[in-house]
Amino acid sequence: MKLKDFDFYLPENLIAQVPLEKRDASKLLVVDRETGEYYHKNFSNIIEYLNSGDTLVLNNTRVMPARLFGEKIDTKASIEVLLLKNTVDTEWECLVKPAKRVKEGTVLDFAGIMKAECTKVLDSGFRHFKFIFEGIFQERLDELGTMPLPPYIKERLGDKERYQTVYSKEIGSSAAPTAGLHFTNGLLDDIRRKGVNITYLTLHVGLGTFRPVVVEDLESHVMHSEYYMISKNTADIINKTKLEGKKVIAVGTTTTRTLETVARDNNGLIKESSGWTDIFIYPGFDFKCVDNLITNFHLPKSSLIMLVSAFYNRESMLELYDVAVKNKYRFFSFGDAMFIK
Repeated sequence: MKLKDFDFYLPENLIAQVPLEKRDASKLLVVDRETGEYYHKNFSNIIEYLNSGDTLVLNNTRVMPARLFGEKIDTKASIEVLLLKNTVDTEWECLVKPAKRVKEGTVLDFAGIMKAECTKVLDSGFRHFKFIFEGIFQERLDELGTMPLPPYIKERLGDKERYQTVYSKEIGSSAAPTAGLHFTNGLLDDIRRKGVNITYLTLHVGLGTFRPVVVEDLESHVMHSEYYMISKNTADIINKTKLEGKKVIAVGTTTTRTLETVARDNNGLIKESSGWTDIFIYPGFDFKCVDNLITNFHLPKSSLIMLVSAFYNRESMLELYDVAVKNKYRFFSFGDAMFIK
């Protein structure tokens, strides 16, 4: 399968620049994989498709203010640094712009509050930095960093919490698990009252999830690894749901990738676990855990459009994306949603 197979026409004006005032007021395109029928709904209608005994699984990661702006201490050149993952102690893998100005040994200064030394040069603008600071790193990051909104969002975000889910808890992501942005606390309470289980896992979202695939042959694409955690309580709830013949509904591609990583390694079961995953899901993948999927509308040629195409099929998914474009659904992080059942 080739990269060009996942391209589609997307008018730029459909890329959502700001979130809606009400999180659950976004549109929802519902598709039935068995019949191929689809329905236009509002996201608040999602409760109609969840049944007592089903389990809704959400990613409770919290986005760091991971974008830093500093300058080289020797030339005063401005450098942008995006923190991606903590490798060891105070060292982080980062994406740097302009990368050509940052060599091994380069030292950056961040407003006189924190410094960082480049310890390793990687391809495609990636670097390892050792951060030097006083006090607690997260406090320095809160002081200096800004929210790492995707590059296709040009508008300033008035309320930083709108790029967090209402249930975000475990800080560590460089991007939001955007399918979860549609949920309100009230909607989650209504879902619980219907008898649906709600449980959480953590996958710290890195840049690799959202970057476009650039190799033409998909088998050559390598995902960046991301850290995940699943508790015993979450594993027990999901396994009980499957045993009873009920549905496991994954909220977002990050939740899906975590569940399928663990299920693949445990003959379909979910176990208490943590570690790094670089799983790449594209058509032909054998899903072992997820029954239904809630997801946003994704970038052409991205690993995310490939994942949702694997969950349904490529031809039908591209047809649905054409329906979404014609009906002016909003795309990407602050956009509308799809429920694939």
